[in-house]
Amino acid sequence: MAETLLAILLVTSSAKGPNVVYRWPPSVVNTRPRLSRPRPPVDGLELDNPWRASHYSDNSNLLAETHVEGAVDVNIDDYAWRRPTESRDRSMSFSRSTIPASGRDSPCNDDRREFDPIANEYQCLFDYTAQFLAGMLCPQRHLCHQKFELVIDNLVFAGHPVCAEPDGVWRFKPDRYNPGSRGRGSRHRESNLPDKDNSEVSLGGDTCSTATPKSSWLHMFHLVLVFDLPDPSSSASGNIARYFDTIYEQIAFTVTAVLFQEQVLSNFVELECDAIGSLETEYMVKAFSDFVSHAQRVSSIATAMKNLYDAIKSSNMAHITLNDLPLELQLPPYLDHLLHSEEEFELEFMGRLENQTDSQLWGRELSFGWRLPALVPWKSLLLLDADQELDPYVNLRGSHVHAEERSLAEGLIKFLETVSVTLSLADMASLLDWDLHSQVYPTVRWLVHHRRAKIVDTVHNGLKTIFSIAPKFDKPLAALAAEFKRDFPQPPISPLPTLMATISNSNSKQADNHFFATVVQSKDLISLYHEVVLWMLKRDLLITLHLHVRVVTTAELKVCVRQAHERKLERRASHYLRGRRRSSRRGDHGVGDALEHPRINMPWLSLSPKVARQYPRRSMDSGQSKPSDISGSILLEDAEDVFDEISEEDSGEENVGWGSSEDTLEPSIISDPGTASPLERKWLAAMSEGKDEYIARRFALINQYFDGKRTDDEILYTAEISRKQLREVLHHYEEYLQTFLHPA
Repeated sequence: MAETLLAILLVTSSAKGPNVVYRWPPSVVNTRPRLSRPRPPVDGLELDNPWRASHYSDNSNLLAETHVEGAVDVNIDDYAWRRPTESRDRSMSFSRSTIPASGRDSPCNDDRREFDPIANEYQCLFDYTAQFLAGMLCPQRHLCHQKFELVIDNLVFAGHPVCAEPDGVWRFKPDRYNPGSRGRGSRHRESNLPDKDNSEVSLGGDTCSTATPKSSWLHMFHLVLVFDLPDPSSSASGNIARYFDTIYEQIAFTVTAVLFQEQVLSNFVELECDAIGSLETEYMVKAFSDFVSHAQRVSSIATAMKNLYDAIKSSNMAHITLNDLPLELQLPPYLDHLLHSEEEFELEFMGRLENQTDSQLWGRELSFGWRLPALVPWKSLLLLDADQELDPYVNLRGSHVHAEERSLAEGLIKFLETVSVTLSLADMASLLDWDLHSQVYPTVRWLVHHRRAKIVDTVHNGLKTIFSIAPKFDKPLAALAAEFKRDFPQPPISPLPTLMATISNSNSKQADNHFFATVVQSKDLISLYHEVVLWMLKRDLLITLHLHVRVVTTAELKVCVRQAHERKLERRASHYLRGRRRSSRRGDHGVGDALEHPRINMPWLSLSPKVARQYPRRSMDSGQSKPSDISGSILLEDAEDVFDEISEEDSGEENVGWGSSEDTLEPSIISDPGTASPLERKWLAAMSEGKDEYIARRFALINQYFDGKRTDDEILYTAEISRKQLREVLHHYEEYLQTFLHPA
């Protein structure tokens, strides 16, 4: 995590000038070179040289001489691009006079520092003198109390400088209240307003009571994070800015806020700087590594800077203490993926939260760089192994908990005791009589953010859950196998590699492929293997496979639906013809005789209205109808009128889509039954013909979730049915359903 982090600096400013009080790590690795000119071939060939082409000479000797003179001397050091650090110190032209961390005069000899390697180790940082670098990192007063970012060559300096008031007293900055300010830049404009505003409201109450009792030598301090500037071509546009913004918000701003508070209340930062400065004076003739090691024993800020740096580089949560005030700091676990190409991590890093609603449920801090699954009621919560020193049970039951907060602490303890991977979040809310959104979700967010728990899929109480093996492990398999053997030495449990092979082979089975049937195979071992599943889930070794369902319309079903539609047209046509026959008998006996035998001249009844209208024209053109056949022509003319009346009366059938590209006799999948077209709804209704009424009613209720995207757990929760009822529907409609397993 934060692979670009190079160092953490504490910079101060006093009447004596700026100074770097402390830094970690002791030896800072310089940034990587970004660009270098390619060295031409040693033989001197310069192909496609524009200058040589424009100064062509007929004299071959002169050309050869020019060619030899143009050869590159490989011993020329200044030809290849080198960092300025290899040629000269970037700050040689600046004064090397130094000021100790305390801001007071030092008895050390400046001339000795100029040439002494040990002294230069104290005062040389990133190829700058410490005083020159501190001067760049201590901005003017009107630039304090806001975000600071400075880019020099390949170095990025980020922080949040804070300063004392003009009278030298540290006090909380008042909150400027201006109800008329609106717009995106209002906050930035207010930050640059002068301090003499009569409408200011203090954030810390009375400014006199919250100020440092006496004036101090410390005018400004700045906790700076130094980064190696990432290559802009390695990531998408805007990702680098978002990367540094996240680190600033989560680390730099938070730590500076606590230091500023403690400086205002107890002059904490100044006292720490005095201790470090006095120690530096004593160790000036010794190795710098000895000084930084001893400083951690006398200064909590020095210890906090080391722990913070180590935690960030190792992707762990930082537990630091500033003036007996504990802090937990961290960066999003997958923040560094922003610095890599989108193709490499797009499938893993992006698209975890399916929609904006899921992102809002997690909140602003957890919706970016965490790769968290959606916070939904059918998910479960897995408590992780916590450090004994940071056991939440001990903290919640401690004597420091106030009386008004004790009821909340007891509720949280009860929640932790109720949590189980066999219970969904909705089940936990029901058992605790808590509101899901206002009580359960905030608690889950707090536990996940502090890495006390993680969101997992609900595990069947009898371990009848289908698992697959994760494609990547955080540790080598040999180390995981040794740890597994140490935690589960019981004979019934197979070694970890054997267990993982069994789980992997079970995915190829069509039936009895869940964990109980393939691994446990005995009810007496359920409790033991339940701990095995928890152990593997905590280390991200298992992936839960979910059942997804899609609706398939077969060719036979489409034929039946079309035939039913044609039979409906025939019945309506017969009804209209019978009515016309009754009326024609009273007016024309000849036509009535022809209508008495309709089956002889009614081959068109199975045709559509459009085809039936064209039938008389084809008959006349082919000569099948004779002028003397008056009864047949009258019959066909009546048929055309009949189908016109049917089409006008049954206009809804015309909107179904008969004859469209959708109306084919080939099998197809209904992509979204919840928004099915009229023709797809006819297919869905035809699937229930011959089924029991309660089964058909349940299928009509839940087929809207058979889009291939929703998991079985989501279907059960949303439709409010049991797993047995879902299996019953899947069994009765097996010929029309396509089921498959997928992790999402």
